[in-house]
Amino acid sequence: MTEHTRLLAEVSPTLKELSAETRRIRKGEIAKPVREIAPLSLRVHELAVECTRQVHDLAVSQFPAMEGGAESLAHLAGACAQISLAATLCNLAIHHRTEILLSEDADPTPAASADQLRRAGEEMRRAATTYRTVAQQLSRRLASVATRPQVLHRGSPQAHAKPSAPAPRHPPTVRRRA
Repeated sequence: MTEHTRLLAEVSPTLKELSAETRRIRKGEIAKPVREIAPLSLRVHELAVECTRQVHDLAVSQFPAMEGGAESLAHLAGACAQISLAATLCNLAIHHRTEILLSEDADPTPAASADQLRRAGEEMRRAATTYRTVAQQLSRRLASVATRPQVLHRGSPQAHAKPSAPAPRHPPTVRRRA
């Protein structure tokens, strides 16, 4: 779980960086959309794949059984969808800007592409917030468990086991046969 916490914590700053890159591209004229936007789109797609893989790994671990784990997993799955949507929006931004090569009535300005990039940035910012929150919660839970190792999770079989009978203090008396 410590490694998952570290990985979760790394996603938020990465998303913020990608969102800033989106803003920078959006403010430009987007004269070369494939060259300008495709590297961003690829990075966002790769992050979406990594995050989806991590959600899967968390889903098959002890994470869902932890207090609040199932809810956190649902939030992370939603954030993965937001990251994937952001990557798709980047591709749409490329398409809207290159559409002028295919259609006479296409918008010759980068307005449509800029709007797609704006939406992509918003999705990444929301996903970053989710990742930061879940990473902080998991970090606190792990720290709490580390300071109280004797506390068992309420869902574990040991938590519901009946205590064993105390061991006798003196050995039982042995009767001798007469």
